[in-house]
Amino acid sequence: MSRRMNVPEELRYSTDHEWARLEDGKVRVGITDFAQDTLGDVVFVQLPEIGAHLDSGGTFGEVESTKSVSDLYAPVAGTVVEVNGDLADAPGRLNEDPYGEGWICVIEPDDASQLDALLDAAGYQKLIDA
Repeated sequence: MSRRMNVPEELRYSTDHEWARLEDGKVRVGITDFAQDTLGDVVFVQLPEIGAHLDSGGTFGEVESTKSVSDLYAPVAGTVVEVNGDLADAPGRLNEDPYGEGWICVIEPDDASQLDALLDAAGYQKLIDA
């Protein structure tokens, strides 16, 4: 039996297994507990450039694990205003704390209402249980 994945209620989720949290008009982004568990031990994270403009659903980096390499997809369109540089030296934070210290970047969204198109916790739980 697989362990129950952590799916925080306050976040929004993409079908590509990224999470998004609205904070003071900006969107903090990371990968979900399900994604890190599926990937296995993360050994490298390619972060987006600060100032890069992302399209919703467009790739903005990748996560390399002992099992595979996976693209990261932007849950909303906008400009990258912050990246988690600590992941360069400690990519395992994605495994240890995907919703906290393992965040990937912060996006200044073109339109914050795009978050409404993402899955809520219940919708994401259904996706990963399917």
